[in-house]
Amino acid sequence: MKTGRMFPVMALFVNFAAGLSPASFGGEVHPSPDQMVGLGSHRLQMHVEGEGVPVIVIDAGLSDSLDKLRPLQERLARVTRVITYNRAGYGQSEPGPLPRTGGREAEELKALLEKAFVSGPYVLVGHSLGALNMQVFASKYPGDVAGMVLLDPPPLSFVRGRKYLDLGAMAERMTAEWQAIADSTAKSGDAGEKAKSSFFQMIASEHREMFGETGRMVEAISTFGDIPLVVVAAGKPNPAFGAVAEEYQKYWIEQSRLVADKSTNGKFVLAEGASHYLYLDVPELVAQNILSLVLEARAKTPGGRSKRFYELIPGLPNGS
Repeated sequence: MKTGRMFPVMALFVNFAAGLSPASFGGEVHPSPDQMVGLGSHRLQMHVEGEGVPVIVIDAGLSDSLDKLRPLQERLARVTRVITYNRAGYGQSEPGPLPRTGGREAEELKALLEKAFVSGPYVLVGHSLGALNMQVFASKYPGDVAGMVLLDPPPLSFVRGRKYLDLGAMAERMTAEWQAIADSTAKSGDAGEKAKSSFFQMIASEHREMFGETGRMVEAISTFGDIPLVVVAAGKPNPAFGAVAEEYQKYWIEQSRLVADKSTNGKFVLAEGASHYLYLDVPELVAQNILSLVLEARAKTPGGRSKRFYELIPGLPNGS
């Protein structure tokens, strides 16, 4: 693969520019009705919909605020309680301590749920960077996990620097650019620019640690035991990769298969024709796989199965 071409890495990192909505860095147009939960050092924004157990907890990808997850959350909330939240520095969440490793973010999510009195075990859902964070959460707190759905998790051998090294070098330059934006806007006296500075500081750190400590922590996880696990991979090659688009997509898919193998109760799903944003491209497929783990958890409790539950999940067997 040729080096020195920026467009492939821009495509790789989840269409970053498209994800930079005003909500990402605290610039919502409308007042937020969401809960602000204090963790001591900072507060995090949390949005709750629906009723029932187990509770679904969703962590978004790099630069994506909880607003982007709203359609998926509303779909799932017809069946059970669903939590989305903004990581430190996103939306109305206050910036948190550095560095922003997967370990720190898993610990903050655990604290958020405890402070908000949201009891587990949970069905964890993570997209992209959020999928790395959720793996760390599951390894730290396995007793709090009823199941886990990972949506297109970043390929570990890439983030660990063993594959596509030229893209890794470009990723370092992206991190440096975001850090430069954070540093320059921090000098402004404008409140909006200050919020932007905090946001870029957070994502620069998250991105840096994805290729560092976060990637190391996730790769060190040898097994999830028998935790129900579904890994959904995107099947659509990104044309921005040019001649290597299909090759790279096959590589990413095979890396996702390996993650599914980390549980004795693991399942791999390939979403043919879907892009990295699986929950936008194939929302029904994503919802069915998440709710199948809700079904599995409820089936383990007396009276956990209900006709209404099955009616709300097209494509699932009704157990009758």
